[in-house]
Amino acid sequence: MTDPRYPIGRFEAPRTAGAAECSDWIEQIAAAPAALRAAVAGLDEEQLETPYRDGGWVVRQVVHHTADSHVNAYTRFRLALTESEPTIRTYDEKAWAVLSDARSAPVEESLSLVAAIHTRWVRLLRSLGDDDFSRRFHHPEVGPMTVGSLLALYAWHGRHHAAHVTSLRGRRGW
Repeated sequence: MTDPRYPIGRFEAPRTAGAAECSDWIEQIAAAPAALRAAVAGLDEEQLETPYRDGGWVVRQVVHHTADSHVNAYTRFRLALTESEPTIRTYDEKAWAVLSDARSAPVEESLSLVAAIHTRWVRLLRSLGDDDFSRRFHHPEVGPMTVGSLLALYAWHGRHHAAHVTSLRGRRGW
């Protein structure tokens, strides 16, 4: 069995972020809202309160985390595209995941948020020129990054969290 923390494998930073790779990653980001919605479709409240792995977040938290993370990502892209090598803010995703909204809000709220932010995000991404993907910013925990490497990370991130839910469903026969 694969590691349930990484159902599609660990993220591997790309060596290049050329036009073809960036185009593929943009399409993955465009597909992420529908994939997440499909992953949770038909789940009842008990299933939404099931951890995707031992010691992991429950499905509801995974959905809300995806929204939180992708809103932050969208902001990071905009900063990197409009400022000269900005330092972006980090956030404590584990602390965010235990706030009351992440523990109890209906998943539809975050599914709608993911859909809306991705609509804007993909519109922005599709407007970028090749040089834009080379723009740099500083991540306090990772160090220097480019818009292209961030694009690759979030293309993986959306698939990663949808797979948390679909792999759980597969193991449970849901």
